[in-house]
Amino acid sequence: MADRVTVIGWDGSPLTAAAKSALSAATLVAGAAHHLALPEVPPGAERIRLGSIDLAARRIAGHRGSAVVLADGDPGFFGVVRTLRAPEHGLEVEVVPAVSAVASAFARAGMAWDDAQVVVAHRRTLRRAVNVCRAHTKVAVLTSPGAGPAELALLLDGIHRTFVICEELGTDREQVTVLTSDKAADHVWRDPNVVIVIGGVGTAISPGSGWIAGRDPGYPPAERGWALPTEEYGIELDEGESTWLRAAQLARLGARTGDLVWDIGCGSGALAAEAARFGAAVIAVDDEPGACASTAAAARRAGVQLQVVQGRAPHVLERLPEPDVVRIGAGGLDVVTACADRRPERIVTHAATRDEAEAVGTALAAGGYEVECALLQSVGLDTGDWSERERSVVFLVSGQRPESGP
Repeated sequence: MADRVTVIGWDGSPLTAAAKSALSAATLVAGAAHHLALPEVPPGAERIRLGSIDLAARRIAGHRGSAVVLADGDPGFFGVVRTLRAPEHGLEVEVVPAVSAVASAFARAGMAWDDAQVVVAHRRTLRRAVNVCRAHTKVAVLTSPGAGPAELALLLDGIHRTFVICEELGTDREQVTVLTSDKAADHVWRDPNVVIVIGGVGTAISPGSGWIAGRDPGYPPAERGWALPTEEYGIELDEGESTWLRAAQLARLGARTGDLVWDIGCGSGALAAEAARFGAAVIAVDDEPGACASTAAAARRAGVQLQVVQGRAPHVLERLPEPDVVRIGAGGLDVVTACADRRPERIVTHAATRDEAEAVGTALAAGGYEVECALLQSVGLDTGDWSERERSVVFLVSGQRPESGP
């Protein structure tokens, strides 16, 4: 087994004394081609071109001597350290860090980044990274081949953002480009690169230092809790948007960061805004101009980003990106069927009568969903004299795709 594994971060700066000392004693060096070309790499050391980190870790584990792994930026931040420290490899790891690519990118842009979301985009995670860019106003994306600035821009179709694209940071070919997202797909970008994605309606800048990295859920100011009382929205909400029904629908949706939520028949926008407060990207759909305006106002009030699309479902759904979960506030069985055809993990809706609930359940089951239905009854009381103020009775119907799990 390797006597010692030292992971050295490299950001283009001269190596530190600690890094030089570890590298000079190395009998095995692993890294990318530009790392292995560094003059400090001992000429007699075994060299491994990094591809699969797991494969490299197995070779290092079987090596007799001192091993060094070279990696770009801070290797403990979305880097090789996690894989090398996996229990199955049995490696003792010492880390010599460098400035991370994300920190370097924001430094080049002259921006603070403690309020930024940081995501990694691979081919398998690209869609979720894009959803974070939809939902948040400052995101750093660590890209990879096939999941770079052009692909981000194409999937953000219809969403205006500013891209700060930092190519080959720390090298002689370093370049920083600022352009709007609709122009990014027209270029070929060099790897590796980091994309800072900025913008959104009502983008807010915190007046002081924060206390938690990433988006502070308490800023911009918003009411504590979710499924807020109808009077908080300043408009009349119909029975399909009652407080307790919204609470149940949000609970069944389980919206989270990286998800894309469709809210079809969004009405006042109350549920759409509250789903966005969970960190999910939201597309709110309604064919009524007034409902679209109300939804945009609800988003501004909640301090969240969401996209409002005016149009009649199910036809308008054809051009929307794939959803993870769907809430149907209006539209009928045609909309239920159209949503089931897109295979989201969950579909949640409601019905006024048992016959309607049964018809919706049948449509969901025909689409391959496991169906649940509950009769919800809520009674609002006037706490002045504890008399009944309003009563709501509705069927909550939800469908879950079997392979998506609980």
